[in-house]
Amino acid sequence: MLIATCASAHDIPSDITVQAFVKPDSHTLQFLVRVPLKAMRDIDFPETKDGYLDIAQLAPQLPDAAHLWISNFVDLYEGDTRLPKPRVTATQISFEADRSFVSYEQALAHVREPPLPNSAHVYWNQVLFDMLFEYPIQSDRSRFTIDPRLRHLAAREVTVLRFLPPGGAVRAYEFVGDPGPVPLDPRWHQAAARFVKLGFFHILDGTDHLLFLLCLVIPFRRFRSLVGVVTAFTIAHSITLFASAYNFAPDALWFPPLIEFLIALSIVYMALENIVGGSTVHRRWLMAFGFGLVHGFGFSFALRETLQFAGSHLLASLLSFNIGVELGQLLVLAMLIPLLDALFRYVVAERMGTIILSALVAHTGWHWMLERWDRLRQFRFQWPELDAALLASAMRWAMWLLILGGALWLLFQKVRGPRTPGRVETPLETSRSEAKQL
Repeated sequence: MLIATCASAHDIPSDITVQAFVKPDSHTLQFLVRVPLKAMRDIDFPETKDGYLDIAQLAPQLPDAAHLWISNFVDLYEGDTRLPKPRVTATQISFEADRSFVSYEQALAHVREPPLPNSAHVYWNQVLFDMLFEYPIQSDRSRFTIDPRLRHLAAREVTVLRFLPPGGAVRAYEFVGDPGPVPLDPRWHQAAARFVKLGFFHILDGTDHLLFLLCLVIPFRRFRSLVGVVTAFTIAHSITLFASAYNFAPDALWFPPLIEFLIALSIVYMALENIVGGSTVHRRWLMAFGFGLVHGFGFSFALRETLQFAGSHLLASLLSFNIGVELGQLLVLAMLIPLLDALFRYVVAERMGTIILSALVAHTGWHWMLERWDRLRQFRFQWPELDAALLASAMRWAMWLLILGGALWLLFQKVRGPRTPGRVETPLETSRSEAKQL
């Protein structure tokens, strides 16, 4: 207990931000990093008689600390080759208010300046530690990848990284914890592979999307009936996903809570429609298309922090994310349909089972809807001013809605096929007729 009490001054920080630059220059790769000194906990920081940090005595320890806490946890690759251990060419202790890391040039000049004097009177947990690493490389035109594993620095560690390729635009990245290998200038297939994986696991982790998919599937478990429903949902969420990625969606603070509320509302509505019964296939795919537009905005929120990894391949990344989502949906459908068939065949009658499952989903969606409504009410909605810019925007949206409506009508005509007089079969009658044909 006494040892733990003595070590309390070097506790793990709760939240820190690491700032870094990566710049290839001829045959050298420069890695410039700024970390709060308090994140390095196993170092006995020398102090003056007044309790301030003894910077002159600490200076010889800084290169070893840079290797121990930073470079040993960061791997840089040139192509597929891991770069050798770097050398520390400069270190610096900075004030917390120092602004030199706003640009690479200012940060590089600052880290090479003479160290702070002891008369600066700073404490060890109130300063920043700047360091410059240099890696030998073959060419500054190579493709570089970084694998930062800096989670050990704090309970929540955020890395803000800027890559400066020769003659190219600066690429900015921001990730929490350990993101894994990050191509700094990715090729299209690298970005595509990353976003396929992201879309696949996003649909599997999204409980609200999975419940909505369950509500779509319960009444129509035949492949022929599900084709139009799933296709409509896919087309709809792809439209709004692309619109949001290209900044056509509202950027107001109330918009994400509104979409989350509407997603919960869509789950409740579809569950209640299953309980009431009588929904036709054509009506179901129309509802799937309408609510799919809402779910597409929900998908886009998951991409806001990860589109930075797309590089210059935004379109390929969006298409890949969609492919990943569809692969995840197909996996869910492949598991749901046999389970539902077995449940309705051996455990409970189909109509009763549909009501029970839909009631459970409606109960969950109702609680989500109330919670999200309380969150949405905290935002104050302000009507935009009526001016020429608003009218132009309204006309542009009206044009897109007209095009979307025409496409929807054509799709409806294609799926519905030629009209035949008579009563429309219910899902149960459709299933029975298909069973008789088999």
